[in-house]
Amino acid sequence: MEYAQNILETIGNTPLVQINRITAELPCLVLAKYETFNPGNSVKDRMALRMVEDAEARGILKPGGTIVEGTSGNTGMGLALAAIIKGYRMICVISDKQSREKIDILRAVGCEVHVCPTDVAPEDPRSYYSTARRLSEEIPGAWYVNQYDNPANTLAHFESTGPEIWKQTDGKVTHFVVGVGTGGTISGVGTFLKSKNPDIKVWGVDTYGSVFKKYHETGIFDENEIYPYITEGIGEDILPENVNFEVIDGFTKVTDKDAAVYTRRLAKEEGMFLGNSAGAAIKGVLQLKEHFGPEDIVVVLFHDHGSRYVGKIFNDDWMREQGFLEPDQVAEK
Repeated sequence: MEYAQNILETIGNTPLVQINRITAELPCLVLAKYETFNPGNSVKDRMALRMVEDAEARGILKPGGTIVEGTSGNTGMGLALAAIIKGYRMICVISDKQSREKIDILRAVGCEVHVCPTDVAPEDPRSYYSTARRLSEEIPGAWYVNQYDNPANTLAHFESTGPEIWKQTDGKVTHFVVGVGTGGTISGVGTFLKSKNPDIKVWGVDTYGSVFKKYHETGIFDENEIYPYITEGIGEDILPENVNFEVIDGFTKVTDKDAAVYTRRLAKEEGMFLGNSAGAAIKGVLQLKEHFGPEDIVVVLFHDHGSRYVGKIFNDDWMREQGFLEPDQVAEK
């Protein structure tokens, strides 16, 4: 018989899927690393389990302990799965810009969820960064994951996601494109792929209101670049230690509107029901058209599932409120 002994054993080995219609204008083959096939429906399952195992090995997460993390939702889900199987209490701290579905899903898998305001500085005691850190200090036996600066985040993708992409493309991948948030995925995958072939180009997709692109190009952390944005799961107002700028060849920024519109296009035109950052990622690929040739194989990573965004991206009223649809435009037409 062939079966997994628990749900954690099903993490990884996700498929590569060709994108056809949306990328028809491009001269290259575009393949999506389709991470919703993970049990928690996102790429974050990989690093969540790796960070828990690392904490256990180092003795900072003990049996019966509590896991505390600030999350946009997906890392919380991955950590929750590990917590269920391994017997830990799970506390997620999330910002109020995240979709209602993400909060409900976290509670459905047994998480205690604290919701914090988005529009405050990271060092503000009300921010989800500060709140998660405070809770971990107040609760006996708690471990603060800190996915932004935890090296096991990047290591997870160096050990699994990168090698999978290399094997699945038979070593022919020429470009890797992915949205950047904590930096673990782009840094881990990018480092692995460049260790195999230094000529592989690694591109990050950023959003307006985030600091990554300008910092990469100038070395300046410009607070004037920071302002609230709608796109979930990518961009930051801090510089996480997991973002290895040396392995990244460049960034392209995608607007909130384009991210939302292209997320819906992926569902309607490719049958790919994905999250907000997938729309940003595929629009980023299109914006990088001039960098691709007919022999290139571009791998773009899609982080999470569309079920987390039904009340937002896939809701016509919400889209109109944001100015992302014309008043008379309806998704079903």
